[in-house]
Amino acid sequence: MSRVRVLLADDEHLIRGALAALLGLEDDLEVVAEAASGPEALAMARAHRPDVAVLDLEMPGADGVTVATKLRAELPSCRTMIVTSHGRPGHLKRALSAGVRGFVPKTVSARTLAEIIRSVHAGNRYVDPELAADAISAGDSPLTVREAEVLGFAADGAPVAEIAERAALSQGTVRNYLSSAAAKLGAENRHTAVRLARERGWV
Repeated sequence: MSRVRVLLADDEHLIRGALAALLGLEDDLEVVAEAASGPEALAMARAHRPDVAVLDLEMPGADGVTVATKLRAELPSCRTMIVTSHGRPGHLKRALSAGVRGFVPKTVSARTLAEIIRSVHAGNRYVDPELAADAISAGDSPLTVREAEVLGFAADGAPVAEIAERAALSQGTVRNYLSSAAAKLGAENRHTAVRLARERGWV
């Protein structure tokens, strides 16, 4: 019987270790690599070529969706899954458009996760029903791609001049995008706009 080779990526060492141990008890699953960050997950995937990559949504260096997007291009035979404690609607849509096959809350049991890994490996898709319902009820982001990008650059409190440089835009254009995004989100300033957009997974 061929075993499903699994990569586990999660920056919380305790969770990752516990999952690896529990999945290792399954006869048909083999955890071939572990990673604590986005870049490490990519390096491990390139080195070990897993069948399924189980990626934490929020990791240092690159989030799970970014890693999944790169793996889709580099290792198309590797199926990807996102495990998250933040079921924000925008994240689910980003994940699905990146070709992610599974979107699972961290509250699932190891046994259920093992079943989902098998299902995803077999070519199926699994999205947690509650996360899916939240995403549908929240609707789509009102932000344009550029507004979301500029808000993302503003997320760490960068001044307008720095955002303009990073986005290759004039400072006036950056201010226009920020005020437009804030107006669409009903936020009184860009800091509140960033928080609201993040809560909904739109940046």
